[in-house]
Amino acid sequence: QVQLVESGGGLVQTGDSLRLSCAASGRTLSVGRMGWFRQAPGKEREFVATISQSGGSTRYVDSVRGRFTISRDNARNTVYLQMNSLNPEDTAVYYCAAGLRWAISTASSDYDYWGQGTQVTVSS
Repeated sequence: QVQLVESGGGLVQTGDSLRLSCAASGRTLSVGRMGWFRQAPGKEREFVATISQSGGSTRYVDSVRGRFTISRDNARNTVYLQMNSLNPEDTAVYYCAAGLRWAISTASSDYDYWGQGTQVTVSS
């Protein structure tokens, strides 16, 4: 089993930045791809960003490309999501996810472990 714990969420204003962190523990050697998803009130969970096991491949949803950056530190078993130029449409609970396969994926069904989520609220 792998446990994921997110941190770094909070209340910010439009244009501000936040960095989310997700620390993995347990059977971390089995972790491959990692990703960030988010769920806004009244909406379905959506893909935000994914990164391969090596960190060499990433992909983003169009609405955050150029503003968000996903990265990982395998030595620390941690994945990050740097979020810049935040706007109210980014308000959501952000979830970290880990998969056993190494290649990137935008599908939530390709992830085996999930964190509990961290709230990000962007005020206008």
